[in-house]
Amino acid sequence: MYQKTIKLFLMDGKIDERIKCEISNTNLTAYKIPKIKVKECKYREDIGYAGVYILFGDKNGDPYAYIGESENVYNRLVQHLSNKDFWNETLVFVRNDNSFNKGNIRYLENCLYEKAKEAKRSTIDNRKKTTESPLTEYEISEMEEVLDIIEMITSTLGYKIFNKVVTEKDVKVNDIYYINSIGLKAMGTQTSDGFIVFEGSQSNGEFKKASSKSLRNKWEQLRTENIVNKENIFSKDTLFLSPSTAAAMVLGRNANGLTEWKNKDGKTLKEIINENV
Repeated sequence: MYQKTIKLFLMDGKIDERIKCEISNTNLTAYKIPKIKVKECKYREDIGYAGVYILFGDKNGDPYAYIGESENVYNRLVQHLSNKDFWNETLVFVRNDNSFNKGNIRYLENCLYEKAKEAKRSTIDNRKKTTESPLTEYEISEMEEVLDIIEMITSTLGYKIFNKVVTEKDVKVNDIYYINSIGLKAMGTQTSDGFIVFEGSQSNGEFKKASSKSLRNKWEQLRTENIVNKENIFSKDTLFLSPSTAAAMVLGRNANGLTEWKNKDGKTLKEIINENV
């Protein structure tokens, strides 16, 4: 992809309220809109154009999203004010000449849904797989370029819903850290997002009662959602916000991840960090 310039306009003069994004050499316009500001967009004509949108929020503290399309995005967002409770802000993507047709936006919705499911960053609220509309070869090529721009804007605005979580095969041996304690074996790595515990890692079968309540709740959630299965094995690569939370989910107790995680040579994560200062 060629270099792009993204212009951000703070519609309300604040970074945490409505933002309009325009992308150089394209007719695509994006809006970031807090849920409480949706009705203030009533007179923004282009938000009523055909396009796709993503609702962002959380359930039980975990990222949750819904990907949709509409021939009038504003009207659909107003409907979602009452029929979807989890979200607190949305990204909207339209063309400034309103040239998306129904086939275009269904194709975009379907592809964005598949990309989000593959990335496994958020639980996707869509009840079923979206229906892809047939497009010509030319239209597909055009929409693929639009998808690239949507992904770029989404990530630029701080949403990593389409960014794949690093897996064990993506990581160099020297960047893998281990826990070998009380009969448990676990592997993971530090990333810009937090700390990933790799699939196949072991977890303690119980969590010490004297430990943090929030950590106990997280530990129980992993089991309820079968992220850690009945054999106390991580069933998939799992991202945590810190190495300490990751270590706690393995050990079943409060833990200092900087000292619990060690590389193949036995150096702790803290020692490695200090070496690079």
